[in-house]
Amino acid sequence: MKTRLNRIAHARSGDKGDRADIGLFAYDAQTYDVLKREVTAERVAAHFRGVATGKVERYELDNIWALKFVLNAALQGGGSRSLRIDNLGKTMGAALLRMEIEAPDSLPRLGAEKRR
Repeated sequence: MKTRLNRIAHARSGDKGDRADIGLFAYDAQTYDVLKREVTAERVAAHFRGVATGKVERYELDNIWALKFVLNAALQGGGSRSLRIDNLGKTMGAALLRMEIEAPDSLPRLGAEKRR
């Protein structure tokens, strides 16, 4: 089934210079396996097309069920150069959580929603 990431994961993000840093965290090991398969650097780059013009790097943090993404050339030069007002890297996590992926409806958080 298609689902938004916000139904199965949570995120934190920030910025440094012209880079945005996003941490995507699964609530359980089964969901983490799905995130590793579905949320690739290429898909994140496509999701942020028009915002991030540089390379997107992905790091797997298996011990905490998390993926870290670094979006290069994503902040129009960074905080002191950008014309954006205070929404630099801090909003990127929320934007990533709007991405849709394919996920089995047997994931714990999706199954809990069906039981309600």
